Amino acid sequence: MALFLDHQSLRLENGLIGSSVRIATGNPLNFYQAISEPKSIETVEIWGQLFQPSSEKSSLVIVVPGSLGLSESHIFKAKLLTDAGISVCLVDPFGERGVESTVSNQAQYSFAASAMDILSAVDFLSTLKGVDSDRIGVQGHSRGGSAALLAATMQKFTNFTKPIAAVYAAYPWCGLQFIDPSVGKTKVRSIIGDQDEWCSIQQVQGFTQALKMAGAESSIKIVAGAHHGFDRSSPVELASEASVARGAPTIYIKENGIYMHPIFGDSGREVNERDLMLYGIRAGYGNLGARIGTSEGLADVFHQDMMGFWDFFV
Repeated sequence: MALFLDHQSLRLENGLIGSSVRIATGNPLNFYQAISEPKSIETVEIWGQLFQPSSEKSSLVIVVPGSLGLSESHIFKAKLLTDAGISVCLVDPFGERGVESTVSNQAQYSFAASAMDILSAVDFLSTLKGVDSDRIGVQGHSRGGSAALLAATMQKFTNFTKPIAAVYAAYPWCGLQFIDPSVGKTKVRSIIGDQDEWCSIQQVQGFTQALKMAGAESSIKIVAGAHHGFDRSSPVELASEASVARGAPTIYIKENGIYMHPIFGDSGREVNERDLMLYGIRAGYGNLGARIGTSEGLADVFHQDMMGFWDFFV
């Protein structure tokens, strides 16, 4: 069951109490609308929970959940990061959109909207007291990891003003990628298990290499024996309702936001991600059911790598 932030204040294990924030963002139908027709986007406000361990100005990490929504696992990440002196904003992309889970249907709102959430959050949080506006990073999990990578590559095509300093993408789906993957000075790391049944490891590897070739500081860690969501506390189990197509061809995005159909090329302004995902299913790549969870010690591996990455933010 996903946690919805709305008006509540969360308390971390270290005693830190969060404050609620509202982030103005939008619901673009696709990346074309997000980039080329931003004034036509339906607006929405999402909730966030801000934790600031010090009154001094500090770096900040935005934690973005995946298809199951915000959970206790993400709250634990906030505890680890704030213990190290890094501020955290947990983001709830579901509540105000009336979504409980995207596990069985990723098209309830677009990945363009997920990326816009992040860029909107970075711009908004950069204005707050106590936040070092030059050191705002994003940690995304699963769909949130995809959104973080897309936001980092999309930001150069938009009017958002504050660049993302760093991205830590946990087991991201990389089936959507910009043709131009350059991210400027944004530091990027991805982590994924070699038993992941939701996402293609090869797509994550390919994206990592594309970022390197575009001049980015980009790296990847593949964890032996780890399934999707191996940073969680729950044991490995089958999510029978999960709709996955990890072997489907990569969908590339042009700088104006037009999707490139794997077979037909330019898809046109009106085409959305659902249309392209259905192509992957009809082409025989779709499956129902995928495992998620952790085995003994693997969550520790994740958290050690995570904190090692964010060490430069301390």
